Amino acid sequence: MATLYDTLGVHEDATGEEIKRAYRKAAMRSHPDRNVGREAQARAAFQQVKEAYAILSDPEQRRVYDAVFAEEMRRLAQHREEARLREEQALAQREAEYAALVRTAMRFAERGRNRDVVFGVLLGRGCEEALAARIADGVSALFDERVAGEAGAQADEQADEQEAAARAPAQGAPAVRKGGGPDGAKRGAARCPAADSADDSMASDHAEEPVTGAQQYSHANFFRTVWHGMFGLRS
Repeated sequence: MATLYDTLGVHEDATGEEIKRAYRKAAMRSHPDRNVGREAQARAAFQQVKEAYAILSDPEQRRVYDAVFAEEMRRLAQHREEARLREEQALAQREAEYAALVRTAMRFAERGRNRDVVFGVLLGRGCEEALAARIADGVSALFDERVAGEAGAQADEQADEQEAAARAPAQGAPAVRKGGGPDGAKRGAARCPAADSADDSMASDHAEEPVTGAQQYSHANFFRTVWHGMFGLRS
C-alpha cells in the first residue's frame, strides 16, 4: 500500500525541508511537459504529487494523516492475523476429517473388506467421491502388500524349518562314532530314530504354533506406521 511519503520518495520522519525538496524533484519528474507521448499518465502522477505535498507540508494535516494511517495499518494487520487463524483452523479441521476417513478405511480393510466395500463406506460417511477413491485405492494397495509380505515370510519360515529338519540326521552322525566300536555304533544307531522323532515333533509344533495376539498387533501397528508415513497423518 503506497503512502503519501512513498509518492514523494521520503521517509516518514522526513523534515519539512526534505519534503519540499522531494516535492520539487517529483513534480519536475512527473510534469506533463517533460513526458511527451505520456501526457495522460504524467498528468495523473503530477496530481498525486501535488496532493501528497499539500498534506505533508501542513503540520496539522500531516499529524492527522499519520494518525489515520497508523490506525489503518493496525486494522489491516489485525484482519490479516484473523484471516491467518481462520485458515489454520480450517486446515486443522480438514486434516482431522481426513485422518478419521483413513482410519475408517483401514479398519474395514483389516477386516478383509475389498476396495469397493471400503469405497462405499467412505461415501456413506459423506466423503467426496474423488477423495474416497484415492483413500480406498491407497488403503487396499497397502493392505494387499502387507498380506503378501506376511505370506512370503511364512513360506520362508516353513522352508527354514524343513531345511533344519532335513539336516538333523546328519548332525547326529558324529555322536554315533563317539560311542566306539560296533556296540557304540549300534547304540548310536538305536538313538537316532528317537532323536529324529523329537526333532520332527519340535519342528511340527513350531510350524503349527498359532499367531499370538501380540504378533497380530505388531502387524497392524506396522501397517499404520507405513500408512502414516505415506500420508503424513498422526493418529
